[in-house]
Amino acid sequence: MTAHAAEPGSADGFVPRILVFTTNNISDPGVDLAGSSHMHYSPGVNVITLPCTSGIRPSWIIGALEKGFDGVFIATDGEECAYLHDCSKRSNRVVQVAQSTVKQRGIDASRIRVAAICSVCAEPFTKHMTTFSAALRAMGPQRAG
Repeated sequence: MTAHAAEPGSADGFVPRILVFTTNNISDPGVDLAGSSHMHYSPGVNVITLPCTSGIRPSWIIGALEKGFDGVFIATDGEECAYLHDCSKRSNRVVQVAQSTVKQRGIDASRIRVAAICSVCAEPFTKHMTTFSAALRAMGPQRAG
């Protein structure tokens, strides 16, 4: 699970593996739009879709990093969540717990990023993936635990 494919344009061939959590009503359509519009971003991106970002568990984020993903990106619904009025607050708490825990385990907390992605946010999503991938490439591979 720690093998990394070569990314076009990367001098060392390292392609960071990024796990992206999206939501089926808001952020996932934006991610899908990026793909269907043939926008380019890292081939190391893997997407898991959930109903609501507040349902993500810190252990999932931590586990992904400990099992070989180089970064985790949470594409939140922001204030648009159809399920909970305080989804953003809950989601931020999940990210804070995960970042605190990975720091304690010697993992750089900047390997976890979060941003609101809407259903038409293909360009912002692509930009987030491009900049996150570049930052992770500069950090180097995350060692699996």
